[in-house]
Amino acid sequence: MLNSQIATRRDTAISKGVGMQTQIYAARASNSEVWDVEGTRYIDFAAGIAVVNTGHCHPKVVEAVQTQLQAFTHTCHQVLPYENYIHLAERLNDKVPGDFDKKTVFVTTGAEAVENAIKIARAATGRQAVIAFGGAFHGRTFMGMSLTGKVAPYKKGFGGMMPDVFHAPFPIDLHGTSVADAMAGIEKLFKADVDPARVAAIIIEPVQGEGGFYPAPAELMRALRALCDEHGILLIADEIQTGFARTGTLFAMEGYDVVPDLTTMAKGLAGGLPLAAVTGRAEIMDAAQPGGLGGTYGGNPLGIAAAHAVLDVIEEEELCERAAALGEQLKQRLTQIRADVPQMVDVRGPGFMVAAEFNTADGSAPDADFANAVRAEALSRGLILLTCGVYGNVIRFLAPLTIPEDVFAEALDILEASIRAVKGA
Repeated sequence: MLNSQIATRRDTAISKGVGMQTQIYAARASNSEVWDVEGTRYIDFAAGIAVVNTGHCHPKVVEAVQTQLQAFTHTCHQVLPYENYIHLAERLNDKVPGDFDKKTVFVTTGAEAVENAIKIARAATGRQAVIAFGGAFHGRTFMGMSLTGKVAPYKKGFGGMMPDVFHAPFPIDLHGTSVADAMAGIEKLFKADVDPARVAAIIIEPVQGEGGFYPAPAELMRALRALCDEHGILLIADEIQTGFARTGTLFAMEGYDVVPDLTTMAKGLAGGLPLAAVTGRAEIMDAAQPGGLGGTYGGNPLGIAAAHAVLDVIEEEELCERAAALGEQLKQRLTQIRADVPQMVDVRGPGFMVAAEFNTADGSAPDADFANAVRAEALSRGLILLTCGVYGNVIRFLAPLTIPEDVFAEALDILEASIRAVKGA
């Protein structure tokens, strides 16, 4: 069967609201490589949007899931609990940053994790308001959309957002917004829109994902922690895209000298199976009453088994260190290319959460067309890339952390050839 034939069926059967960046229909995958239904091979620099950090079909993850399949697939932990759910919570409580007692709840998706973090924060503080940042992405549920700092395509056409959600500017030096500007924006909210005594939480991605892979400056994190402590506000770190070795540490917040009260995670947690979690200070996590948290599929046994294997693989294969090494190689190559590609105005990101931003050749405006042309050219040469950013002018690189050296070298050659082809067009 051809990709084009399946695409025609898709157009008939699937809502157009489900966006797609390629028309490649996967047939099989292994580590960092994917083969489509026509037998064409691609190098995957998307990893399911930072989900398969341990690679497609890692043998240890597959084995763990197969073993669990032979035992049971679902009981609902709220009805018939199982020990490995508790064990995974213990592991996360130990690994999530923060030198204090922690507890965990498992849900199914990143958006659910964010929703539950807000519920927990409201229950713990007795307050309602939440502050997020421009350019942020926190999911497609109504609270997730409301927290997200980008209108199209996430909020467009869906009506009014949730009340008591406010946005502050996110500091991006390249765009002329400083940490002082961001903090002044919050102070302005406190003067004009919301009493800080009504704010339950401030939620932030340590590195903005959909927003453009902008790392939060350490100065900002320290200022937010101090502000939260001053006003009794909880600090939530959204580690859904940054988590599980992607940034060179298990969690990106390990790179800061402050810790959050609550941490959300999903994506890389279970190597491709739907599993998400909220981990936080024990007394805060206990604020919700029994039955207030959870869900039928939350902490599904297959996802729990996969997550145990993922944590084992990250440790055994030293994937935090590998992420740092791969990211450094990629940034060096991009920096070399940038020397004679004026459209590439920035190369950034911790670990192997790297991005390149493109403007017009004169630097006057974001150039989404150039970024999309590079993505399309790379795809035609067998390399899958993703774009992101409020202006759509950023290419983000999210290959599995297990990518073999020869495949990685091949991908870098394709990437450079694609950028230079578009520049010369």
